[in-house]
Amino acid sequence: MRQTKNAMDDLIQKNLTDNYQKYYRLAYSYVHNEADAMDIVQEGAYKAILKSGLLENPDYVGTWIYRIMVNEALSFIRKQKHPFEELNEEFQPSTADQYEDIDLKRAIEQLGEPDGTIIKLRFYEDMKLEQIADILDENLNSIKSRLYRSLKRLRFSLE
Repeated sequence: MRQTKNAMDDLIQKNLTDNYQKYYRLAYSYVHNEADAMDIVQEGAYKAILKSGLLENPDYVGTWIYRIMVNEALSFIRKQKHPFEELNEEFQPSTADQYEDIDLKRAIEQLGEPDGTIIKLRFYEDMKLEQIADILDENLNSIKSRLYRSLKRLRFSLE
C-alpha cells in the first residue's frame, strides 16, 4: 500500500505524538539523563520525519521509529566516549529493592550491545520478540538465542 508523502508524514507525526513517552523511556534507559534522552527523541523524531519517504509500509511505522530511536541512542553514546554515567551519582538508594534495581541496570549495561537492547526492549518496553527482530534487523531465532543467553548471564551476575 503506497501513501503520499503528506499522508506518511501525518502518520509518523501522530505516532511520535502518541508514543512520545515510550520513546523517551527507551532513550532514557540508554543514557540515564533526562536532557540527553529528550535530545535523542527530538533528533530521532527529526530523522523520522526527514526520511519518511523511506518507509514503504505504514503498518511498520512504530517499529521503524523504534529502530531510529535505538540507533540515535547508540550513536549518542558512541559520541560521548563514555557509555554510561555512574548510577551512584544520580541515585542514593535507601532500600534493598533500590539496590537490586541499580544492580540489575548495571548488569544489563554490562551485557553490551545488542544484548542489552534486546533485554530493554523485551522487558522495559514489553515488546514481542518479532518486533525486536524487526527493529534490530536480525533473525527471530537469533533474537531468541541472545535473549535466553543474556537472561542466563544476568542471573549469574546477580547471584
